[in-house]
Order: sequence, then C-alpha cells, then structure tokens
Amino acid sequence: MDLSNLKPAEGSVNNNAKRVGRGQGSGKGGTATRGHKGAKSRSGYSRKLGFEGGQMPLQRRVPKFGFTNINRKEYQGINLDTLQQMVDDKKIKDTVDLDTILAFRLAGKNDLVKILGRGELKAKLKVSAHKFTASAKAAIEAAGGEAVTL
Repeated sequence: MDLSNLKPAEGSVNNNAKRVGRGQGSGKGGTATRGHKGAKSRSGYSRKLGFEGGQMPLQRRVPKFGFTNINRKEYQGINLDTLQQMVDDKKIKDTVDLDTILAFRLAGKNDLVKILGRGELKAKLKVSAHKFTASAKAAIEAAGGEAVTL
C-alpha cells in the first residue's frame, strides 16, 4: 500500500453530476438549473432563518405574552431528606459545603444552591449554601446543626 494506489471508499464519491453554469455547449448553461428570476436565481442569495416563502413565519404568527425577568436568579434546590439519606449512607459526616455538593453531583459548579425543607434531619450538620428556606434553617438548627449562608 502506498500513495499511488489509494482510492476513496466504494460509494463515497459521486462524480457523475454535470457541471452547471459552464456555457451553452454543456447543455446546462443559461440559467444553470436555477429557473427564471426570483431571489433563488440570483448570486449571493441566502435564505433568512425562519423564512417561509413570504407566508407569515411561525415566529410571528404565535402570540407572545408574559414577562421574563432578566434579573431572575435560579437556585438548585436540595432537600433535607437528601442530606439525611447521605448521612445514613455514611457519605457525609458533619459538614456539607459546596465542594461536597459538587462531589456528589447534587448541583453544578455554576449553580446557586438553596436548601429546602422537605423531610426531616436527625443528624447534626454544618450546612453551607447560598440560601435556606425558613423551615430548612429551623430544622437544621433544631437538630443541633448550623446553617451558613454564603
């Protein structure tokens, strides 16, 4: 095997297409298969994204309503029963911080973390997060732990 006998894989190359726009003698000159007039026959034509041939595009037909707050902060919620389950499984001992949460993939590295109050917490934990619900904070402190807001 050397460079002199390399061939493309069977069926990968299709060279039987006639070259268009190369003069009248080729049989594919003139309009070069683009038909007559209209935007698609012109050079430099590119269809706009969402263009539907002049019909009102879906993006403009569908009614818009509501409001999106650009300052909204999304929090990744973690419930107390999840933390208790991890204590039961001996995955965590006494502290839960962002590194621990990342290590167990409860949140992503760019997520803001909020501790939610579902379930009950029996273990004494020092929990660090960006936000706590009132019920979660009360439950952590009732178990003898500490809720640290970052």
